[in-house]
Amino acid sequence: MARSFLNEFTRLLPRRFRRHTALVSVVRLGGIIGYSTPLMPGMTLSSVARTLDRAFAVKHAKAVALVINSPGGSAVQSHLIHKRIRALAAEHKRPVIAFVEDVAASGGYMIASAADEIVADPSSIVGSIGVVSASFGFDKLIERIGIDRRVYTAGERKMMLDPFQPENSEDVERLKAAQHLIHERFIALVKERRGNKLTGPERTLFSGEFWVGGKALELGLVDRIGDLRGTLRERFGDKVAIQLISPPAGWFGRRSPGVEMEVARADWAATLITAIETRALWARYGL
Repeated sequence: MARSFLNEFTRLLPRRFRRHTALVSVVRLGGIIGYSTPLMPGMTLSSVARTLDRAFAVKHAKAVALVINSPGGSAVQSHLIHKRIRALAAEHKRPVIAFVEDVAASGGYMIASAADEIVADPSSIVGSIGVVSASFGFDKLIERIGIDRRVYTAGERKMMLDPFQPENSEDVERLKAAQHLIHERFIALVKERRGNKLTGPERTLFSGEFWVGGKALELGLVDRIGDLRGTLRERFGDKVAIQLISPPAGWFGRRSPGVEMEVARADWAATLITAIETRALWARYGL
């Protein structure tokens, strides 16, 4: 009688509280990395740290799953998030599985490489292991419409790569040298995490090119083709419980109506530029 009552009680509990149910905590990491305005927050270490901490702290979790959908962005923020995931995995001794949705490219792939296993959809975009810097040149435009720009600096290179001045070849070489160093670090990190799983030639893998899931599997950039639910059920059984860890509520959610609009009026230009850059990043991968 007691056993029957216990079984019935256990059946009524949420699956994640049942003793014999495998539990996996899930974190969604999406969007442009680093690009941020009040109305268009980007993915940064500060924005995801608490959520990652909570995911790894879930008691009795068998693994932490990262659902990634990002075309990249800031190399620094990508690396910081990567390092935080590795530190938490070591601290809690939890395996990490990354699931690629539409895209895990550039910084998005750097974050995915923090996982012990990467799973992609056949149509996912993966790779773009490279460094890019984009800008505009307005010097001819302001000359044509008669604008005289006045900037005063202390420091010979303080206005390096200023878009309102003619391009300087020496400045471009300095930028490319910095990009090369960042690229080398990116390559070393991927090699460290993927090791002998990488099967494609280095010249191809690290050219900045990207591939769909099936080709990425051939090159060793991902470990298998699949999806979150199917992979976790196969790995941990049909009764696996998935616990989505949501980010904490932001301050805007607690403020009175009108706060967001005041911020929007103040930062409309930054928001517009960020929106254009965001659209351009996604568009690089046909999305």
